Amino acid sequence: MLRLDLARLHREGFVELDARLPAASTLWEGSGVEWDGPVEVRLTASQAGSGEIVVRGVLDGRLKRECRRCLEPVGGAIEHELALVFVSADTEGAEDDDGVHVYGQGTELDLSSAVREEVVFAVDPYVICDSDCQGLCSRCGTNRNRQTCNCTEEHTDPRWETLRVLKEK
Repeated sequence: MLRLDLARLHREGFVELDARLPAASTLWEGSGVEWDGPVEVRLTASQAGSGEIVVRGVLDGRLKRECRRCLEPVGGAIEHELALVFVSADTEGAEDDDGVHVYGQGTELDLSSAVREEVVFAVDPYVICDSDCQGLCSRCGTNRNRQTCNCTEEHTDPRWETLRVLKEK
């Protein structure tokens, strides 16, 4: 997936990574993020003077989401800038730094989980199709953007009755 060759990075000073991740990639499983096509990732990794590895780049793709009011599909593009910092597990205090990813021994650094984490935090899970969206009727489930239902709004949940009585006092 997104693997950085550490020997090449040490030799050349920076490495560019371009990847096209499929929408159905195992990387996105369980993340709550669904894609409507492949995801383009362009990264540049470089070494900082303090021994850290800094990865910067851009992630492009089309999201597949649904309106939180009416559950209709809502598309949308995302272009998210990434800035990741990695430190070796050998570095003193490496576990204490917030926002810094720790990597162990090996010849490659897997960037996949760090990219996934960035995307999960960047994607707004609460989208609506339109600011005027009327949503679904809470009683019959009719999409009120398409048709009118015969339900009355006066129906109240009996669990709120105690609060209603307190309010009327």
